[in-house]
Parts: sequence; C-alpha cells; structure tokens
Amino acid sequence: MSPISHLFLMLSLIMVCCHVAGRLCRRLGQPPVIGEILTGIALGPSLLGAVWPAGQRWLFPTGLLSVVNALAQVGLVLFMFLIGYELNLREVGGRSRVAVLVSNVSVAVPIFGGILLALVMYGRFAEPGIEFPAFALFIALSMSVTAFPVLARILTDRKIDRTPVGALALTCAAVDDITAWCLLALATALGRNTSLTAVVTTVTLTAVFISVMMYGVRPVLVRLAERHADRLGGGTALLLVILAGILLASFATDWIGIHPLFGAFLFGAIVPRGAAQTAAVEQVRGVTVVLLLPLFFVYSGLQTNFRLLGAEPGLWGWCALIVAVATVSKWAGSTGAARLAGLGWRESLSLGALMNCRGLTELVVLGVGLQTKIITPTVFAMLVVMTLVTTVLTAPALTLIDRLAARQRATPSSSANTVAH
Repeated sequence: MSPISHLFLMLSLIMVCCHVAGRLCRRLGQPPVIGEILTGIALGPSLLGAVWPAGQRWLFPTGLLSVVNALAQVGLVLFMFLIGYELNLREVGGRSRVAVLVSNVSVAVPIFGGILLALVMYGRFAEPGIEFPAFALFIALSMSVTAFPVLARILTDRKIDRTPVGALALTCAAVDDITAWCLLALATALGRNTSLTAVVTTVTLTAVFISVMMYGVRPVLVRLAERHADRLGGGTALLLVILAGILLASFATDWIGIHPLFGAFLFGAIVPRGAAQTAAVEQVRGVTVVLLLPLFFVYSGLQTNFRLLGAEPGLWGWCALIVAVATVSKWAGSTGAARLAGLGWRESLSLGALMNCRGLTELVVLGVGLQTKIITPTVFAMLVVMTLVTTVLTAPALTLIDRLAARQRATPSSSANTVAH
C-alpha cells in the first residue's frame, strides 16, 4: 500500500470510529467528546498497542505520524477559532456581579490548589530544565480550565442553556476560557525562555499583538462585514479572509513565542457576528469537526500511555490526588462564590458541577504542555485521567442534584399532609 493510500485509509477509520463512539456516549448521557477522547486512547499504546502492537504499528506507521500531527495542528487552530467566535464578548462584559465573582473565584481557587499541588510534584515529576514557575503555572492552569464548547453542548442537550443557571454557567465558562488562554500563553513563554528579559519581551509583544488585533484588525473586519452584509454566504472572498486571518494570527503568536492557538482564539473572538460571517464560519466548522479534530484525539491518544502509571508504585495514588484537587477546588470554589452572590444551594451546586467540566479544552492545554516539554508523558497521562473523570462526572452530578432538590421539595408536602391527618 502506498503512503497516500495508507493515509486515506487511516483518516476514514479515525473519522468513523470517533463518530460511532461519540454517538454511543450521547446515548449514555455523556457528551460526544468523551467517546472521541476514548477512541483516541484506545487506538494508542494504552489499549491497541498493548493488545496488538504489530497492528497498532501498521495502522499508524512512523512515517505518517508527522502528517497526522500536522493535520491535527491545523484542526486545533481552526477549532480554537470556532471557540473564540462562539464567545459573546458583550454578554461576558454585560453580566451581573454574580458572573464576575463566580468566574474569578472559579479560576483563583483551582490556581491556588494547583500551585500547592505543584510544590509536592515538582521534585519528582518535572522535566529536567523546566523551572518551577513554568511547571507550577501549568499545573495551576490545568486545575482551573472549564471546557466552554463541551459545557455548551451539555446545557443544550439538557435544555437548560436558556435558564438563569445555564446562561450564568456559559458566561463564567467564557471568562474562564479567556483567562485560560492568557495563562497558557504566559506558561508557554516561561517554558520556552530561560531569561527574565526574554519572558518580559514575549509578554510585551503579546500585549502589542492583542492591541493590534482589537483596534487595528477588528475595524477592518467590521467594514468588510458591512460590505458583505447582503450576501448570505459571504462569498469566497469572506471565507478567504477568515482562513487567512486564522493562519496569520496563529503565525504571529508562534513567532512571538507563545502557542499558535492563542492567535486563532483571539482572531475568532474579534470577528464581527453576522449572517454572512456565520455562514462562512459554518463552512470552516464542517471539515474541522468531522475530519481534522478527530485526528487530534487520535494523536493525543498516541501520546497517552496509561501503562506508565503502573510502572512505579504510587503513581495511581498521585493520579487520585490530582483528580481530588481538581474536582474539589473547582467545584467548591464555584459553589462557594455562587452562594456568596446570593444563589440557592441547588443553583450553586449545579453551577459548580458545570464549571468542573474540562473536556476538550483541557486536552488541548495538556497537548501544549507535552509538546513544549513542560510536563512529562507520565504527568500528561495522569492529567488525561483527571480530564476524563471530571468531564464524565458532570452529567450524573447534575442529575443527582436535581433528584435531591426534587426530593427536598416533596418532603415538606408529605410532612404537611401527615400533620393535616
């Protein structure tokens, strides 16, 4: 089989497997991204490589892995643009003090917990040459992430996206996403540079880039949107501008010294909303979600080896500690902030469960950490376990909270009937 034919076979198999696993998870009440992540892990060394090593090597030959990685990176860049486009910056800025308080606390508390966790992990798990600030910031960031796209899908599936709690959760997750990508940019800068001057230069250039995008590029995009407002599909020219803008913004942030994903995310956030833009964005979404994004799951799965956690005694204990810190800090921080803002216990606990969902966003962050060698493959595997557990926990937790609330509402009625008799 020629390399091109092998690549076509590989791509078709990955697409079908991810699609089937995603639909199966949706029937089980879980977001489809869980099935896609599990498919990537199953095709990697954790399962297929352990059961049938020769088959796994044949399916993913070393010569084609670089091609898969390149396509996966393109898919990630396009996906981060979609996340940025889905953010409504007016809603983020126009929400009440509740959203501001909950979003800030839901990031600050996990960051504090992540720094404490990094203090005990650094000596044993840090890559040689990685300074503590970069390692600690990355672990703290991993604890604080909320998956905006997965959260939106869960809210829509449960038909609570337009409820007060659902709208508040989406707003808080949007703010968390912005914070997460800014922190990732800083962590990447710290991981790539050893001198303080280089880090300050990178941060300064990042601030300049953000200003140019907001006050230079965005007005141009607004004028372009007005010119194409009467075209439903926006035409080929608008699609060309969007694709070129994504790639150039990604190139700029990579040249600055932070990850290309940040540029794509910011470009998506500043693109003006309208019928023509949405039609063009949907063309980007189709090939990204169906073809390119599954390649990222599989490539991540090829980098994930859960057998590493059994190589040394106590690693699964460390994994349990990471899951506990991530869950407690994110859930407790969000719930406590919501209670302080005046929400009831049911709404506060539900909001905490939703903010604890990490999903694909966390996996993207972890991939950047592994690629830049801020974390080791062992730490990567432990954090992937944390990602799966916290994402799977979201839907059952919401169901349990609703049942407990319904039972509590029914209890006073039963008591009142007993007293009446």
